[in-house]
Parts: sequence; C-alpha cells; structure tokens
Amino acid sequence: MDIILLMDVKNVGKKGDTVTVKDGYGRNLISKKQAAEANAKTMNDLRLQKKHEEKVAEARLSDAQELAAKLTGMSITLKIKVGKDGRAFGSVSTKEIAEACKKQLNLNVDKKKLVLDDAIKEVGKFDIPLKLHPQVTGNLNVIVEAE
Repeated sequence: MDIILLMDVKNVGKKGDTVTVKDGYGRNLISKKQAAEANAKTMNDLRLQKKHEEKVAEARLSDAQELAAKLTGMSITLKIKVGKDGRAFGSVSTKEIAEACKKQLNLNVDKKKLVLDDAIKEVGKFDIPLKLHPQVTGNLNVIVEAE
C-alpha cells in the first residue's frame, strides 16, 4: 500500500514522504491520522501544499533580509547604573535590548533572536548579532551609557 506521511513516523519516513508499507500498517497509520492513502487527489494536494510552503519560506527569507538591511547602521542606547569606580550595578539582557528596539526604533525584535552569550555588564559600544533566519544574520549596535 502506498501512503503519504502527514507527520514524521519513526523508522518509516518524514512528513510529506510517499512510502510503501504493508496494508495493515498503512490502515493503522491512516486511522491515527499519521498518513493518507496515496491517490491522485492526495498527491495533488501534497504538491500544492509544498508549493505554498516554499512560497511562505521565500517570503520569510525576504522579510528577514529586509530587516537585516534596515538594522544596518541603526543603534539603540541603554543606560545602566555605574558605581564610582566604573563598575556596573546589574546588567543589560536580551529582554531589555528587545524592549529598547521597540521603543527607540519601532521594530519588534524577538529577544530569542538576539545572540548574546552573557549579559552586558559594562559601559561601551557593542555589536549584537541577530539570528533573523537560518540564512540571515543582522547586526544591531547597542550603546550602553552610565546613568
């Protein structure tokens, strides 16, 4: 029996694959909504769905490239309390950077997309990479000043 997998099935295949399995196993997967019988209608639906997914992925890639280009040359300024000897009280995290992007640049940047190994604990200028898409990485200039 030929079936189209609707989700990843261990030891059988990935979502969207067309595989040949024994009749009983195929009926079992179909009843669990993990597969559909491979006929002309389902094959056409699968082809249309893949085209749509490719178009959506292409749109996401172009949006990420536009945002990366827009972020080039932009910077945000954050203030942090500093003691007499120049040591910072606290730190600047990805959450605060994302909030500052929203307020200062009117851009919604997800804090999970900011690539920051450790929180910023000193005054200065930093280039923070943003992982906008698996193929697109942008940079954001963050200036941390003493309050």
